[in-house]
Amino acid sequence: MRKKVSIIGAGFVGSTCAHWIASKELADVVLIDIFGGVAKGKALDLLQAGPVEGYDLDITGGDDFAAMEGSDIVILTSGAPRKPGMTREDLVAVNADITASNVEKIKQYAPNSIVLIVNNPMDTMATLAWKVSGFPKNRVIGQGGVLDTARYRTFLAKEIGCSVEDIQAMLLGGHGDEMVPLPSYTTVAGIPVTHFIPEDKLSAIVERAKKGGAEIVALLEKGSAYYAPAAATVEMVEAILKDKKRILPCSCLLEGEYGVSGTFFGVPTMLGANGIEKIIEVPLTDEEKAGVAKSAALVRSSCDVLQEKYNIFG
Repeated sequence: MRKKVSIIGAGFVGSTCAHWIASKELADVVLIDIFGGVAKGKALDLLQAGPVEGYDLDITGGDDFAAMEGSDIVILTSGAPRKPGMTREDLVAVNADITASNVEKIKQYAPNSIVLIVNNPMDTMATLAWKVSGFPKNRVIGQGGVLDTARYRTFLAKEIGCSVEDIQAMLLGGHGDEMVPLPSYTTVAGIPVTHFIPEDKLSAIVERAKKGGAEIVALLEKGSAYYAPAAATVEMVEAILKDKKRILPCSCLLEGEYGVSGTFFGVPTMLGANGIEKIIEVPLTDEEKAGVAKSAALVRSSCDVLQEKYNIFG
């Protein structure tokens, strides 16, 4: 029996997730969108690529949420994208109702699934999704750190002139401008990154990685990134479906780890068949601790916006 992944939102991120899942032949895919024809058309188009690419999967689409029944994983991408000049936090009010409504559908039709939150502001939406769903904390996971790390690794590899495969990096924090890259845990084939890049250059790369999404939004003018966000999401999907026990930076509910409680926050985790299988705490410098505190305060303030309506902290 093949695994099943449902994707709510058939826009650029959702449909590209479906593409990566199919190309890796990871699972049957269901695309769900309020614009059912769009979801059905993209699913049919992707299905017809199977004979060329050599994958045998069932790929369907439509507007019927009941189609997600039996899903192992549900990816939630549905929501308004950022526009130039907008922060992820500007999307709180817009995307909260969309997220809550979709999570109610997940509860109804896929109560045993692992839910991956991709829509923004991601840490806030993940906190809301956990609260609304009532799912155990290991089965609600925010995607952000994997994407942020990919951007960080990309810029480091370009600067050094080496393969991206040789860059190992980790970061903490909310998915946004206040994320906290950890140069002390960044290596190139096991060699500290500071051997290759001076401190001023490294600081500039860190800043660019923090604003990686905004840079793409400004360039596109209409829309936001989708290739890398989808690839990062599917890396998490693969780790879960194959029980790979990958160590990846994901947003999960913290209960005192790194001094953060009650909200979702990006930290190193072990991802496997049960979702979040372990949260990994590493020693931080005083500067890194200060960065984590600042980032956590921003996530908390974003969640505070939803407190009255959704009682997130109740």
